Amino acid sequence: MRFRATLIACLSLALLLAAGASAQESQPSEYQVKAAFLFNFAKFVEWPPESFAGATSPLVIGILGDSPFGGDLERTIQNKTINNRSIVIKQLHSLAEATNCQVLFISTSEKKRLAEIFDGLRGTSVLTVGETDRFTEAGGMINFVAEGNKIRFQINDAAAKGAGLKISSKLLSLASRPAR
Repeated sequence: MRFRATLIACLSLALLLAAGASAQESQPSEYQVKAAFLFNFAKFVEWPPESFAGATSPLVIGILGDSPFGGDLERTIQNKTINNRSIVIKQLHSLAEATNCQVLFISTSEKKRLAEIFDGLRGTSVLTVGETDRFTEAGGMINFVAEGNKIRFQINDAAAKGAGLKISSKLLSLASRPAR
């Protein structure tokens, strides 16, 4: 329970930092919050060693489809590392490129291609994150959902395990309504 409180405090701090915490901006935007979550998701996932080209290879966050982040994601990860790896953001233009990242944000512009995307990623250790209705039910791993005026997330741990990823039980405990 104590760790859960610490994790929530860390996520909250990350959200404040991502928002720039200026007096004029009392609330972070939706995509500042989602950018902070993406960064923090990567901290609580373990990839198989072969997911990286080498010991010093960066952790790559790919965006497939239209990016809703503007510069929010870049500002969130600027000068940060995860497990001594730098973080790189890549705007992807094809499914083939998506197999070369560790975290893949699948934009709502790709909603009609979800089955094709998940098929193309089969056998890879790519954490898929989206914000589309029924994303986790379709085979995605983490989906952003709105609950009132808050942004929450659902996790499909079976899909993550199937890709060789280990999601921390601490992150799993924070997910809303587990996917079936």
